[in-house]
Amino acid sequence: MIGSLLYLTAMRPDIQFVASTRESHRTAVKWILKYIKFTPEFGLWYSTDSSLSLLGFSDLDHAGCRIDRKSTSGTCQFLGTSLVSWSSRK
Repeated sequence: MIGSLLYLTAMRPDIQFVASTRESHRTAVKWILKYIKFTPEFGLWYSTDSSLSLLGFSDLDHAGCRIDRKSTSGTCQFLGTSLVSWSSRK
């Protein structure tokens, strides 16, 4: 079940959250499964008339922060018209 939920968090960004393992997670899993059952219209959808090409963008500001001289970078990846991955860090 956990592996399936991990897969779903990649395919359904609306159910992602960070937590440590506790007994209360069983309640959260039940809630997530009910949520998934009643929200089938959410998630990543791929149009049949668009190509499924992978497209990525990135940007970098080298040592742009004047206080600590740290760089800021960001990336995003699209599969067709759906955003499948993104990151931003300083």
